[in-house]
Amino acid sequence: MEINQQCVVALTWILKDTLGEELDVLDDPVEFLVGGDDLFARIEEGLQGHTAGDTVALHLEPEEAFGDYQDKLLFLEPRSRFPADIEEGMTIEGSALPEGSNPDAPRDVLYTVAQIYPEHVVLDGNHPLAGIALRLHLTVQGVREATEEEIGRGTAGTGFFRIQPPDTGEHPLLH
Repeated sequence: MEINQQCVVALTWILKDTLGEELDVLDDPVEFLVGGDDLFARIEEGLQGHTAGDTVALHLEPEEAFGDYQDKLLFLEPRSRFPADIEEGMTIEGSALPEGSNPDAPRDVLYTVAQIYPEHVVLDGNHPLAGIALRLHLTVQGVREATEEEIGRGTAGTGFFRIQPPDTGEHPLLH
């Protein structure tokens, strides 16, 4: 079966930056709904017409993937609002930010604790791959027709890969 709109594709991949540094490897196939909310448009375009066993190499500019890095998604918050065991690299759902946090900080964003100072914590609401051009080497492991339920939900059920546009109309968030 060829990949087209409203089908489910099982993919593995190697993700690199443009300097060739490996950023992510997916060895076990994960299913995505083509024509839904699971994949970036550029990836869906690149997969069209391919079948199981095919490999596809794509170059994605930041605007085709996780968007440009946005300084406005950096927030300096008082250290006292956070637990004592907070560590750099931890993630915090925007909806779970401590009371009194900057009201300009979007609540539909996943924040990474970027830096910790004695008096402040730096939260970064950018996706870790924002601002980075990517090279994606995909292998199509399988293709099948999408179920009515998957089409209705707009996803093959891989919720943490689901692409969700934020309420503000900014670049998509990957969950």
